[in-house]
Amino acid sequence: MNKAIPRGATRINQRLKQFPRRHLLLASTIAAGIMGLMALLPSGNVEARRNEIPMSIDAFQPQEDTLELTSSSEATQTSPFITDQASDKSSDQSETLIKEVEQEAEAKALAKAAYDLEQKLGKWHNVTIKSGDNLSVLFNNQGLNASVVYQIANTPVYGEALAQIRPGESLEFRINPEGTLTQLRYVKSRLESIFFNKGDDGYQAELITLSPEIRPTYASGIINSSLFLASQKAGLSQNLTMELAGIFGWDIDFVQDIRSGDSFNLLYEEKYLEGEKLGDGDILAASFTNQGQTYTAIRYTDSNGDTDYYTPDGKSMKKAFLRTPVDFTRISSSFNPNRLHPVFKTKRPHRGVDYAAPMNTPIKASGDGRVQFSGWQNGFGNVVFIQHPNNIVTVYAHANKLASLKKGQKVRQGQTIAYVGKTGWATGPHLHYEFRVNGVHRNPMTVKLPDAAPIAKSEMANFRKRSEPMIASLEKHRETLLATQ
Repeated sequence: MNKAIPRGATRINQRLKQFPRRHLLLASTIAAGIMGLMALLPSGNVEARRNEIPMSIDAFQPQEDTLELTSSSEATQTSPFITDQASDKSSDQSETLIKEVEQEAEAKALAKAAYDLEQKLGKWHNVTIKSGDNLSVLFNNQGLNASVVYQIANTPVYGEALAQIRPGESLEFRINPEGTLTQLRYVKSRLESIFFNKGDDGYQAELITLSPEIRPTYASGIINSSLFLASQKAGLSQNLTMELAGIFGWDIDFVQDIRSGDSFNLLYEEKYLEGEKLGDGDILAASFTNQGQTYTAIRYTDSNGDTDYYTPDGKSMKKAFLRTPVDFTRISSSFNPNRLHPVFKTKRPHRGVDYAAPMNTPIKASGDGRVQFSGWQNGFGNVVFIQHPNNIVTVYAHANKLASLKKGQKVRQGQTIAYVGKTGWATGPHLHYEFRVNGVHRNPMTVKLPDAAPIAKSEMANFRKRSEPMIASLEKHRETLLATQ
């Protein structure tokens, strides 16, 4: 059986057999060399990728790369943003450096000035005044003799104020290396001081006062047991509580009349200095609800500078006189025209009321008026006479010591004018108080006390202008308080 052979293959094999063997080997070698050479040559894609990579050989640069570099250089030179940013940064650094140099120079100048001043005037030394201290002792402790005390105490206008130094206040001395008192500061409070400065003709003094920041503040409370506890819970100080009771004291007996559920609402001042609270100021407006009845008081200062509390319609919140001008423990002797005198054992009228009280209990002026007499009278001892309107005179006798009052000086109701004692013809510490009308003695316990004067008609328009906003604010605050209960 014969095999089938493809015709094309048979022809190729037959033709190859016709070439000499030597020629076939030569052809195969040439073909293999060509194939190897083609393998070593790069393809078209590889060549393209190489052309994309910029190359630099010696000074030669391809044209595209040259354009690219030139463009980048121009951008750097001509961009305003880059230039200004660098310039601003440099300028800021320069300004910062200048400021640092200036601050350092200023600090050195201040330090030198402080040193020079200290060498000339001396360092400050602070002394807090204690009970029993006096100027002679305080100055002597600083190495200053009596002549310096005399000069300071006799400084015009303010020198005499040093006679009134009190514990808790302070004296700040400035004594130079030679031992001379160059400056003195009498600090009465954070807000008030007297500055003494030595000059060629002795010492000169000036009053230094600082004005605190006034912040209006609201407070309110409901009484469950006592006014004191309720006000304490509301954040009120004891002084504000006493002032609140004093405002409404003519209408409300805070011992007998207070009931659970009574409430109060007030607008008052708080005083601040450099962000620190110094204390409380005045009550500007207040309302007090007692047993269902609400009383409202507004503080008002008239054109004469007189300040008081008034109802919304302008009536005074107080009577013209206090019934008792001292906080007493008991009445040791009543008004009695036929009394037997305890010292002389003879029948002598007692034309006043004696209020027994501890030594040095403050005695208050029972009404507004002017000092008629303040000093010593044999039977009365230390005594004060005050002249009031409508020919009324009040007398305060047997005081241990008197306040610094001068004849004709104006005093306000409640102002401390003396302190309880047993001077003159007295057997124990008490206040002898008299009330005279047109020269006739009246019983201070029973005499009808006149009402205080209302706001003058000429003041009413200004009073309403000031009081109405405060009354509206108080009412709004009171409603808020009640709504939260």
